[in-house]
Amino acid sequence: MEDDDQQKAADLVQELVLRLVSQNPQTPNLDPNSPAFLKTLRYAFRILSSRLTPSVLPDATAIAESLKRRLATQGKSSDALAFADLYTKFASKTGPGSVNNKWALVYLLKIVSDDRKSAINGLDSSVLLPNLGIGDTGNVFSRRGEANKKDWSNGVLLVSKDPENLRDIAFREYAVLVKEENEVTEEVLVRDVLYASQGIDGKYVKFNSEIDGYAVQESVKVPRATRIMVRMLSELGWLFRKVKTFITESMDRFPAEDVGTVGQAFCAALQDELSDYYKLLAVLEAQAMNPIPLVSESASSSNYLSLRRLSVWFAEPMVKMRLMAVLVDKCKVLRGGAMAGAIHLHAQHGDPLVHDFMMNLLRCVCSPLFEMVRSWVLEGELEDTFGEFFIVGQPVKVDLLWREGYKLHPAMLPSFISPSLAQRILRTGKSINFLRVCCDDHGWADAASEAAAASGTTTRRGGLGYGETDALEHLVTEAAKRIDKHLLDVLYKRYKFKEHCLAIKRYLLLGQGDFVQYLMDIVGPKLSEPANNISSFELAGFLEAAIRASNAQYDDRDMLDRLRVKMMPHGSGDRGWDVFSLEYEARVPLDTVFTESVLSKYLRVFNFLWKLKRVEHALIGIWKTMKPNCITSNSFVKLQTSVKLQLLSALRRCQVLWNEMNHFVTNFQYYIMFEVLEVSWSNFSKEMEAAKDLDDLLAAHEKYLNAIVGKSLLGEQSQTIRESLFVLFELILRFRSHADRLYEGIYELQIRSKESGREKNKSLEPGSWISEGRKGLTQRAGEFLQSMSQDMDSIAKEYTSSLDGFLSLLPLQQSVDLKFLFFRLDFTEFYSRLHSKG
Repeated sequence: MEDDDQQKAADLVQELVLRLVSQNPQTPNLDPNSPAFLKTLRYAFRILSSRLTPSVLPDATAIAESLKRRLATQGKSSDALAFADLYTKFASKTGPGSVNNKWALVYLLKIVSDDRKSAINGLDSSVLLPNLGIGDTGNVFSRRGEANKKDWSNGVLLVSKDPENLRDIAFREYAVLVKEENEVTEEVLVRDVLYASQGIDGKYVKFNSEIDGYAVQESVKVPRATRIMVRMLSELGWLFRKVKTFITESMDRFPAEDVGTVGQAFCAALQDELSDYYKLLAVLEAQAMNPIPLVSESASSSNYLSLRRLSVWFAEPMVKMRLMAVLVDKCKVLRGGAMAGAIHLHAQHGDPLVHDFMMNLLRCVCSPLFEMVRSWVLEGELEDTFGEFFIVGQPVKVDLLWREGYKLHPAMLPSFISPSLAQRILRTGKSINFLRVCCDDHGWADAASEAAAASGTTTRRGGLGYGETDALEHLVTEAAKRIDKHLLDVLYKRYKFKEHCLAIKRYLLLGQGDFVQYLMDIVGPKLSEPANNISSFELAGFLEAAIRASNAQYDDRDMLDRLRVKMMPHGSGDRGWDVFSLEYEARVPLDTVFTESVLSKYLRVFNFLWKLKRVEHALIGIWKTMKPNCITSNSFVKLQTSVKLQLLSALRRCQVLWNEMNHFVTNFQYYIMFEVLEVSWSNFSKEMEAAKDLDDLLAAHEKYLNAIVGKSLLGEQSQTIRESLFVLFELILRFRSHADRLYEGIYELQIRSKESGREKNKSLEPGSWISEGRKGLTQRAGEFLQSMSQDMDSIAKEYTSSLDGFLSLLPLQQSVDLKFLFFRLDFTEFYSRLHSKG
């Protein structure tokens, strides 16, 4: 019945086309079986078999204007006007016999026109109308019924309505195709991927040790694209497995110091992220049970969660898990501050997701580290059970607590704490421990509380965290300023550091002149004896006598009690001058400044100054002996003229040599006492007042002492000139011995000459000057004076040579003050001219 209706419709169409063609003047009597008629009939069937739906809204006026503009732009103005006139008549016609759907008719004519033009230009006209075979004119309507069974392969149509349910057909055909290519459904693969994301093997997706990852088994038949996608999605499971393994091994590791508190915080932060990850997987597993919303309600619905949807859900967790896996690899062998620094380097990222993730992670990881900093800066407590802090402590003696008790551990210093800030953190905690252990002071607690209040934080735990570097630096600055000030106040006021430094300057650096002079006078004769015959207790009595006889008696008794006599190690041939020295006892906490090495430098300076004072004392002793003998020398009127001339020559030679030596010693002593000691003390006093912490004070004192050692020719670079100077000192002491012999001989000669007249009638011992008579006395006096003159000439020659060598070395020294010393010693250029003549 249906076939008869289709054939009847085809016959009616053929009759309609025949009538229309017959009305054409060019083909009045066209044969129905001719090729031209069949071509026209086939074109009519193409039009009728098409299902054309426009992609624009139905607007007859708009499409008419569009056609008119097209004709006008093609240069067919007359055709455009004719079209406008015809369309006006067509649109205005209403009533019986008129067309109701005028817009559809105009649109059909437009499509037919475009199709004809495409055919004329050689283009594919099937884009607009479907193609029909030559023998398809009779069964065109039967083809429309077969469209539900076969593919629509006769062109692409603009379809917006689907009366034939073609979309349902496409979905069903796609489902059949997928089932043919897949041995496993997508729902099963999604489930296995979710299992793999938790580190669990699924039914078809398992961990493959050869490729070190999760993948679909080779025996399972799935498309290559699906296999690749499953592998990509299962990377999340591989990363999860790495992170989970690290957490498990770290928590189960023994002993606990292998992990440390920072490592434990890192594992806890990772575990928190995995907890959020577990929540996401739970949501995905729940959504996997929901159906996919399809276009057609009659189509069968699969699960909502497909592999492609899963890739979208896994995008953010994949980024986080990759980052955690990288951190796990980096931190396997790191601990403490080194671990925090390595994690901090990955926070410098431009991606907001990564940056926020790293910030949350670091706040948890760095929490133990910042708590260590807070405890150290505000309490001086080193809460580092597992050796993770960048400050390490070691057991030392009390006097070494500041210098060696605490050190920085650079390997544990995180990169977000600068070295300068780390040094301030170290010094602040050291100051608290120094006050507590060495000074027995607890005033630092108030200073720490004030610092915490000034910086806007508290002394309680948890006041600082990662990302608050400015707050940390402010806290350290305030704490260091207050605690260091309190420390210096304790040293200056309670322990009188400045007064002790001044006492050392007075007694060890021989700045107390009357004390030094009196000590030299009373101890000098004793020190001339062999060192083995000298008792340190006897010398201590001399020291106490010198203190009581000078203005030193008015100094603080505590400081005077610290001044003691020290006998240097000596041999059998040493004299008391070689072993005598003074020392100053430094007690806690001053022994932090006056360490053994510092006191040994003071001892070197004292021995040098003591030698200089001994030389000066020797020259003064010569002068005391010289003056009265020069006066009484005029009484030798009974001596022969030759002997008298010898005597005057020896005395003059002694006087000239004494003047030269006294000039050198006086100027050199002035240089040491004023240009070295006083200038260095003045600079040290200024730096001591400007010191802000104990390190500054130690540096100022070390600079002060090094300046004295360097300018006093006691440094290693001044060894040559120092040896030359000591030769001069020895020559001056030899000169003192010869001068004493000279004046003792002159004094004895004077006595004998007076006694010769009174005792000439007495029996005298043979060999004495008097027994030989006046002639023998004159002969003996001449021989003695000649011998002494030769000795004086020898000493003068050696002294001049040594002094010339000393002066030639002065300009070569680095210190500018030594060059001014050269000017003072040779201000008349006497030695320079003498050297040039030589």
